[in-house]
Amino acid sequence: MKGKSGRGPRAKGSSSAIGPSGGQRDLNVRLKTARKRTASSQRWLERQLNDPYVAAAKRAGYRSRAAYKLIEIDDKYRLLKPGGRVVDLGAAPGGWSQIAAERVQAVAGRGQVVAIDILEMEPVAGVELAQLDFMDDGAEDWLKSKLEGGAADVVLSDMAAPTVGHAKTDHLRIMNLAEAAAHFAADVLAPGGAFLCKVFQGGTERDLLDFLRQRFSIVRHVKPPASRADSAELYVLATGFKGGR
Repeated sequence: MKGKSGRGPRAKGSSSAIGPSGGQRDLNVRLKTARKRTASSQRWLERQLNDPYVAAAKRAGYRSRAAYKLIEIDDKYRLLKPGGRVVDLGAAPGGWSQIAAERVQAVAGRGQVVAIDILEMEPVAGVELAQLDFMDDGAEDWLKSKLEGGAADVVLSDMAAPTVGHAKTDHLRIMNLAEAAAHFAADVLAPGGAFLCKVFQGGTERDLLDFLRQRFSIVRHVKPPASRADSAELYVLATGFKGGR
């Protein structure tokens, strides 16, 4: 695993386009339309090829560009400390787990990262992981059984339900996951702990915000630079856990 501090390496290149760590990347790549490729898949592939975070993640050995979202959030708010205990919900393909393991020094045996995802995931150094659906019976018990001392310092949730193309339905489904993750966090966090969870722009539900504000000192929305500007993706960050369910 590359990048000793968890920060991404300086991107290299020869164009004037700036990458995620201040380096440069190649000029835009355009693909010839393939017969069997839809217009949407064509746009997605071109965006991937021209995304500086994708290129930087590949060079750094990170599983996905999402690693840089956590790097940027943690650089600003300092959630992941050496020796910390972290739960990563919706971990696949493992980008966030990699960063968490680096920054809490789990590989060196100082910290701990426990991760689950409904999808199969290749092992990550310093991470205890399982293929489990967080919403199924037994998933929370497995996570709690793995936590040293029975408590976590940080709960991360990058979970997202499969979209169906109906905005209201998609929003309700991801909010359901967010609320479940928040209740789990309130059940396992040690005092002073933090909770970071993906939601969608369009309004974090009042019930979730009220729940978090009752239990954390500060609750804010964050959108790191690595989160694409045209994406509805947003994160809710709650810090200073007060205790209590």
